[in-house]
Amino acid sequence: MRAGDLLGLPVDAAVADINVTRVDIDSRTCQPGSVFFAMPGTLSHGHRYVDDAINKGAVVIVTSEPVEASVPVVLVAASELHQAMVDASYRIVGGVEQLALVGVTGTNGKTSVTHFVANICRRVGVPAQAVGTLTNVRTTPAPPELARVLRSAQDDMSAPGVVALEVSSHALDQGRVDGLQFAVGVFTNLSHDHLDYHETMDSYFAAKVRLFDPSRTQRAIINSDDEWGRRLLSIRSDALAVSLSDLGNVEVGNSQISFMWRGHDIHAPVGGSFNVTNLHLACEAVRAMGVDENRIAEATRSLVPVPGRFEVINTAPLVIVDFAHTPEGLDGVLSEVAQRTQGRVIVVFGCGGDRDRDKRPLMGGIATRRATITIVTSDNPRSEDPREIIREIVSGAEGDADIRIEVDRRSAIALARDLATSHDAVVIAGKGHEKTQETKGSVVDFDDV
Repeated sequence: MRAGDLLGLPVDAAVADINVTRVDIDSRTCQPGSVFFAMPGTLSHGHRYVDDAINKGAVVIVTSEPVEASVPVVLVAASELHQAMVDASYRIVGGVEQLALVGVTGTNGKTSVTHFVANICRRVGVPAQAVGTLTNVRTTPAPPELARVLRSAQDDMSAPGVVALEVSSHALDQGRVDGLQFAVGVFTNLSHDHLDYHETMDSYFAAKVRLFDPSRTQRAIINSDDEWGRRLLSIRSDALAVSLSDLGNVEVGNSQISFMWRGHDIHAPVGGSFNVTNLHLACEAVRAMGVDENRIAEATRSLVPVPGRFEVINTAPLVIVDFAHTPEGLDGVLSEVAQRTQGRVIVVFGCGGDRDRDKRPLMGGIATRRATITIVTSDNPRSEDPREIIREIVSGAEGDADIRIEVDRRSAIALARDLATSHDAVVIAGKGHEKTQETKGSVVDFDDV
């Protein structure tokens, strides 16, 4: 594509005729033919990486401030730079108009709901993919990468299809889904997380609300059992409120759930009571796109469980791997497991480094209150000292809790295995589907399962 056509900006003829092949905002991903948008960031400005971008193959730089470069530089007003980058990101891939987008946001449940939506759609013959935590480094990629991901999904589909997209609060705050129109938006819940970034729950909520602006999302489906969901319903009054009270005959097991939904029997091979709400939201999202209720109900019978979400690894003792990495998530999974075992509950967990520190003692309190034995270990310490993270977790311990500290996660899991009898339950929480562990800049293979 010609740079002039891509940018849609007044540029001189020599720049306009440059052949460009992709858009990037990360110099590390630049390739020969890239247009590099030097964007302001939370920690540094893209100006610092112009030379690296050019060395990787960038042929045009777009920015809001003059910068020395060995390739043409196009200046755009600071107030217009982000939109120019978004427009270029979708222009270069040729657009994604054939996709019906389902955006799912909330603290917990995003991955499961998107997974279920895509599963149900495929079962009823609608091409579909889920995009999020299981498919990308970032839950919601920045516009250049997201445009490529969505275009690839569209190209893989034999007919117009659906993409169920996890939409994080960071993505909404930073404009990563700008330029997209959602057929359906789903709100799962809101609880303590990411306050290192958002600072307050009100600010965190305000970021989530952006998905439900009528100019961005046609239909809204909101979990009204959540207090923040009820607040959102007062903002988006035309939304469909979804509640457990809408369902009948709810039955929950370790590896299956069933309930009556809109007069139809739902039987799904996934466990955990929280998945009743997740699947309910997914069914409503697919219904909102015009799929027959009978076909949706039939499709739930062959759902594929989500990796690392209440994933049952063993039955005697019961061993569950779960992504629970927030206070509410950990409380939910431990409460659930406690109801399903006659023996002790043993939990293995840690907290991620370089992330919300305030939740660490909260999770320590929940673990020691809900579990018989708490084994505190490393999660992804990143740049932090794992022992300091563990100290902060343990500072929230309640009562005379039985706490074991084992910094090495593999050894911590082995300890839980050795302590557990056939009547006990072991919950390994925090990393779920993840296949690596990050410590001091080193990423090594590691899988809780």
